[in-house]
Amino acid sequence: TLDMVISIRRNLLFLLTTALPLESSALVTPSSITNTAAASPFRRAISSTAAGFVSHPLVSSENYLCRHSRHRHRYLSSWNTALQMSKNNNNDNNNTMKQLTIHWFRQTDLRLHDNPALHQTVQLSKRNGVLPVFVFDTTRIYGSNVTSPTGCQKCGPRRAQFVIEAVKDLRETLHKRGSGLVVGVGSPEDVLARIATAAIGTNGGNTDNDGGIHVRIVCQEEVCSEELATEKAVRSSLSRSMTKGGTFQMETVWGSTLYDPDALPFDSGVFGIPDTFTPFRIKVEKSCEIGKPLDVPAEGELALPKDAVDESTRLGTFLAEDGNTRTGDESSTAGSGDHGRCSLSYLPTLADLGYTQKDIDCVSSVDPRSAMPENYKGGETFALARVKDYIWDKDLLKVYFDTRNGMIGSDYSTKFAPWLALGNVSPRYIARECRRYEQMRVQNKSTYWVVFELLWRDYFKFFAKKYGDRIFYLSGTVGKRYNGGNERKWGMDPKQIQAWKDGMTGYPLVDANMRELKATGFMSNRGRQNVCSFLTIDMNMDWRYGGDYFEELLLDYDVHSNWGNWCSGAGMTGGRLNRFNIVKQSKDYDFAGEYVRLWCPELANVPDKYVHEPWNMSEGMMEECGVKIGPGRDYPSPIVDPGATPRVMMTDGSRGGGRGRGGGRGNNNRRSGGGGRGR
Repeated sequence: TLDMVISIRRNLLFLLTTALPLESSALVTPSSITNTAAASPFRRAISSTAAGFVSHPLVSSENYLCRHSRHRHRYLSSWNTALQMSKNNNNDNNNTMKQLTIHWFRQTDLRLHDNPALHQTVQLSKRNGVLPVFVFDTTRIYGSNVTSPTGCQKCGPRRAQFVIEAVKDLRETLHKRGSGLVVGVGSPEDVLARIATAAIGTNGGNTDNDGGIHVRIVCQEEVCSEELATEKAVRSSLSRSMTKGGTFQMETVWGSTLYDPDALPFDSGVFGIPDTFTPFRIKVEKSCEIGKPLDVPAEGELALPKDAVDESTRLGTFLAEDGNTRTGDESSTAGSGDHGRCSLSYLPTLADLGYTQKDIDCVSSVDPRSAMPENYKGGETFALARVKDYIWDKDLLKVYFDTRNGMIGSDYSTKFAPWLALGNVSPRYIARECRRYEQMRVQNKSTYWVVFELLWRDYFKFFAKKYGDRIFYLSGTVGKRYNGGNERKWGMDPKQIQAWKDGMTGYPLVDANMRELKATGFMSNRGRQNVCSFLTIDMNMDWRYGGDYFEELLLDYDVHSNWGNWCSGAGMTGGRLNRFNIVKQSKDYDFAGEYVRLWCPELANVPDKYVHEPWNMSEGMMEECGVKIGPGRDYPSPIVDPGATPRVMMTDGSRGGGRGRGGGRGNNNRRSGGGGRGR
């Protein structure tokens, strides 16, 4: 072991000093190296070995691993080459080790087409089999009692059901290609470690005639704190689980954006992107090309490991017939609680995930007023069908720019967002379809604008990577730079915040949008901008409450877009603060009050002149319309004075203008909410 460490240090120092432009390959690193994934701008592939390498500053120091995106692969491949050289020099026995390659599907890449992480998994497996796994994380995400510090659920039951549908569709798609999907409930670190230790246990450990098992896990790279903490927990759990007969390697692969961060035309890569979207967009559109979508893995490339399809058991040597993970320990509690729910056939219900009957009943049907496509459900199959239907069958792409600010119906916008959020459809696939449409039918502002909206998604993920947890802080990314060094004072009145959530602010456009969100899990982009502006500027409430609430309810919740949008809409990312005039917006985008009347039926008989300002009606007019406006009556009085200028807009040095966006994620140590742009 000491000889190996010396060899690694010597080879690594040489490679990093000469900075050879080597080809990137599979990364294999010792588990004892300090895990810096959460603090470092780039992930490291971490593995565990039975011998246990001795950690040394040379191989763990940030000074020796380049922080810039464009140089990352060169240095990591150098590191990998150094390890490979040392292994060759020391006659490592990995050549005799059995291999178990696991693809860990996360919440954001539930598809087969254009999936870079899955592509890497296939390459590493070398046709020796791939074990796809998805875990419903009931310790951090799912369940009625899994909440944020503000009391909002981390994932409401409607989105949880959408995820269940997406996972079911993924399993069916994999099955058609001769594969399958292990679905577990619990924590990813527990489920993945149990599968790994089961594989090692059934292999009989490391004997003189057997080199043991090497477990590879590949997943999509994420950038926010909770996701990074989960990865760290998985690595730690696997490291503890490895016996003398096993080693492991974990690798993360970038995906889910139009552009790879390594291709960004900024000094320092992601960390050099501008703090506002327009200069980012201009330079990226001028200098970068959208990558070609990757094909679905070929027939046979996703075949399950032979042991996993042993007909004598449900999951061969990895899982027992009853669906419980096999640990080799007869006293194991795998058959109880979350630990036992894991197999190639198991699919949880909302009740299994910890949702109360009340929550389940609330989402048991679809509101007929919903703007989502008819009979929608989660999954890659429906996602691709929606893209085809919107772009090609209904030929709506050419009018997108003109209809995108609508609020009623399924076709005023693409409605791709919920499937993009789960990774059921690739943004590069959508961009390619838009280019094909331009070549075959028409090219105009609408065909460009859909890709423009996808670029916003890229920007917020890069922005989240650049600033880390600061997008979840009350002071955002501007901190004490805001308003000459004085931090903005925010309100946290629970009654006012609840009135906003319930759609009882007395402002019909705000109330209609909030009621739609609660009833359907969706809200238009126009609505998101208005309700965000109203909560954070007119009401001056802590913007993170909005982010948390959106995280709970939105079908298309995406951590980067949600929290980036809320932080920006509240004015906490710098640039210009944009206040939306609610009454003017109402008249511009719902002139006849059709949308307001749809979601605020108590205003159904109010004349068009007053439908957006019902507080201006006299008592006689109210009587005539059959509605009473005021505290404790049919519809509330305005929660803030319609004629007052918000305090933040009167503050010296305050900013005005801008575009304002909706979506966000909460408290100082975490985000919450799924704003996005609702496209």
